[in-house]
Amino acid sequence: MTIAERQTQPDPRKRPERRGRLEGADARAWAWAVLATPIGPLLLAATDEGLAQVVFHAEEKTAAEAVARLTRRLGAEPTAVPPTASGTAAAPSGAPHCAGHLAEAIRQMESYFAGEAKAFTLSLDWSLITGFNRRVLRELAAHVPYGTVVGYQNLADRVGEPGAARAVGMAMGSNPLPVVVPCHRVVESGGGIGGFGGGLETKRILLALEGVLPQPLF
Repeated sequence: MTIAERQTQPDPRKRPERRGRLEGADARAWAWAVLATPIGPLLLAATDEGLAQVVFHAEEKTAAEAVARLTRRLGAEPTAVPPTASGTAAAPSGAPHCAGHLAEAIRQMESYFAGEAKAFTLSLDWSLITGFNRRVLRELAAHVPYGTVVGYQNLADRVGEPGAARAVGMAMGSNPLPVVVPCHRVVESGGGIGGFGGGLETKRILLALEGVLPQPLF
């Protein structure tokens, strides 16, 4: 599967104070790439802690906007990750940990979409989400496996917040790690498919891939 890796370099025209902030003590190393998948291009971004973000529909404009947001959030320009001859992002010898996490995320994503992997075993960086939303998403990642679904209310019950079904829906919408943290597996208790930040067609494709819904005829 083709990987279209896109990298950014520091802009020498940036104001000195901007560059100083990006290179401060709190700056975090990170790397990113765009992966072609059956649900469209996905932008994957990883820090030294692990995979930090997955962005749907990562065509050029969306990818550029996502990289700009992450640059502000993480306080540093991304690390360049050279592709291999096959196009897959590589983690060369001596590369920062973020490059290795990114390469492994790409490998596992390719395996998932090929129907081979039934679970992700990635290191995850949860720093882009906090509080209730993080609690709900960690419960989802740990206890709603491939090929199953869970209702919004049931997920609220699981985290000890039975009155928070609506808040669970909002947490799914703020998920920085879709597909890997499987918010596509959260559905309405009455049988409806529910909402999805990547679009309902994307949700149907992912559920069909996992055998929850029938494969589309075309």
